Amino acid sequence: MEASSPAAAEGPRLIADIGGTHSRCALVTDGKAGEPHVVRNDEHADIESMLRAGLAALASATRVTEGAIAIAAPVRGDEVHMTNRGWRFSIEKLRSRLGLVRLDVLNDFTAIALALPHIPPDQRVAIGGGTPLPRRAMAAIGPGTGLGVSALIPHRSGWAAASGEGGHVTLPASNELEARLIERARARFGHVSAERLVSGPGMLALHELLALELGKTAGARTPEEVSALAAGGDDLARRTLDLFFELLGTVAADVALTFGALGGVYLAGGILPHLRDALLASGFRERFESKGRYDEYLRAIPTYLVTAPQPGLLGLAASFG
Repeated sequence: MEASSPAAAEGPRLIADIGGTHSRCALVTDGKAGEPHVVRNDEHADIESMLRAGLAALASATRVTEGAIAIAAPVRGDEVHMTNRGWRFSIEKLRSRLGLVRLDVLNDFTAIALALPHIPPDQRVAIGGGTPLPRRAMAAIGPGTGLGVSALIPHRSGWAAASGEGGHVTLPASNELEARLIERARARFGHVSAERLVSGPGMLALHELLALELGKTAGARTPEEVSALAAGGDDLARRTLDLFFELLGTVAADVALTFGALGGVYLAGGILPHLRDALLASGFRERFESKGRYDEYLRAIPTYLVTAPQPGLLGLAASFG
């Protein structure tokens, strides 16, 4: 959503990718983002204080009059509630108090979707085959604190981002084991969304559910411990990661079919780049292509792991047009 006053704006523009723990602020000049400044969110009582700290650190000689920020929350109107921080703010009041002519607030995965046409080939890793078709929809999906989903749709001479909450679709089972695990999760959570098991917290929940199913003891207490145990050869943790990637493949294929993402599906977020080797060796791509009558359709769609360091900032920079 955009808030603006009637005046025209010139000069450098502020962008900020706001996470749960840190925010990364940068200035965009001539369409290119400068080096980001990292701000610890816990050091600030609200988003205005954090953004002022970012602006002060960037020390622009020219007054900044436009801004765009990305947050992990739905943006449905002027009032925004960041669930992972507890920060609430009015877009219009924030714009006014910061002295900006224009302030855009985007969902974090909408920003990543806007980055997709600008990600260099050496900052993505192909998973499986497929060739992207030019000027066709592209999709972004990625597990982190939740499960982000967005898409980029060709529109006239440019692109339009589709912002939604696709991480909260109901998670389907593809086999009997997954059906039993999802039933266990339903007893615990009620509705089992995709992000219940395909996210950072979801990985830990999946580890615990699989341990119960197999009559074993869960040896991990954090998602990081699950991946570390898997890397060390722990059988339960390795099976957890295998299931995690296969479920991700199921959901990614559903997203590809929903948007007709013949331009490719891009895996992003904070978790997957650290699990690159395990992801590439997993059953993700096999599951992605496993859709019965639409196997061939999905085999033609490429899937990529995004390794670009700050795709959210790249997308925010592109959002100004």
